[in-house]
Amino acid sequence: MLVGLLALLLFPDPFVNRFIKPRISGAFAEAYPAYSIRIGEMKYSVVQNRFEFDSIALNTVDGAFSGTIGRYSVSAIGWMPLLWGGQLGPEDFSGVVLDADDIALNFLQSNYRVHCQHLHLSVPDSEIVADALELHLLTDDEEFFRGSRFRTTRFSFATPQCSAIGVACLVLLQGESYHARSVLIRDPLLDVLINKDKPSARDTSYPLMPNEILASMQAILQVDSLRIMNGRVRYGERFAVGSQPAVISFDGMQVLAERIANHRDSVAAVVVRAQGMFMKEGAMNVRMVIPVGSPAFSFQYSGSMGRMDIRALNPFLETAEQMRIVTGVLQSATFDITVGSGHARGNVRAVYRDLILAAIDRRSGSQNGAADLFASFIANTFKIRGTNVPDNSGEMKIGRVKYMRQRDDPFLRFVWFALRSGVGDVVGF
Repeated sequence: MLVGLLALLLFPDPFVNRFIKPRISGAFAEAYPAYSIRIGEMKYSVVQNRFEFDSIALNTVDGAFSGTIGRYSVSAIGWMPLLWGGQLGPEDFSGVVLDADDIALNFLQSNYRVHCQHLHLSVPDSEIVADALELHLLTDDEEFFRGSRFRTTRFSFATPQCSAIGVACLVLLQGESYHARSVLIRDPLLDVLINKDKPSARDTSYPLMPNEILASMQAILQVDSLRIMNGRVRYGERFAVGSQPAVISFDGMQVLAERIANHRDSVAAVVVRAQGMFMKEGAMNVRMVIPVGSPAFSFQYSGSMGRMDIRALNPFLETAEQMRIVTGVLQSATFDITVGSGHARGNVRAVYRDLILAAIDRRSGSQNGAADLFASFIANTFKIRGTNVPDNSGEMKIGRVKYMRQRDDPFLRFVWFALRSGVGDVVGF
């Protein structure tokens, strides 16, 4: 017995791979029959009380999901109750520290992949840190869009680091509740692209909006605050296969979201405050209030825009509208929009001068054709409001926001199109 115990202490790896690894695989297969798991070589350090796995591969039987983890380790689990024939309780995991490298989760039906270079979870420190976290397609954009006969939206996301502190880790491991005091996302990039060369699918359900996503979660979610530092958002609309999209961008975004939760308190609401640079030209501030308990798509947002050269909008307008801003300066703008059951109403106040538009050719981008010159003349003479400043009585044109949610509108597109309707009413298009 002494020799056997000494051999186990000095050379635990053969014992672990011979007896422990099959038990882990068998227990997992019994608990989750829809999945199959393959575990690489295991190692155990008695001194550090740490299990190490060279690799882990996970697949669903129907082939809809696959995942891999490179090196994986978990330490400080209290194993003593098992030696006496008992079961592990929450207190036996109170010192657990988990580290995993090269995590890849492939969602084959939706054609997306989640990848994380390194994940660290510490129960004693109540923190989770994910390095180099990404969401992207398993294929390129063109192949993704070819997979549907209708208009679809492609998302991609990347951040060098995402961290959460004040995490109830033991409850998190049980999968019943997710609570964190604060979440910080550094330098993220969100890229959204819509292929508008295809028709909308009239027989499909609406994309889920933030309140609907929270309401659909079975587990309880509560995050006191979420902060985004130096974020970027790129929204694009593509109108032909392989063509350059019309682009709206936000840079240097500082975002604070508070009271994120999915409980059904009718008075609870997520409050989001954001500031950043619109099209790298104008400073923009936005405040958004999203009721959590509302089953309908309802929320309110307002904000302001500082001085900017309006020609910065040309990367979007030239492709989406075949119009080019020749001159124009925005002095200031404010907006206040309320959304009720998918209907946006509100107003836009914009003070600007010397706005001149030119119609351009869709293919060549030229504004010098006879038809383009005529269209530009009509637009600037009879439709476009070239200047909108307060007169002697302080009166000026106030744009009315009027937009109804379309079936294929994701959240960001709805926010932009509702605001754009008010801008169009001010300018006259």
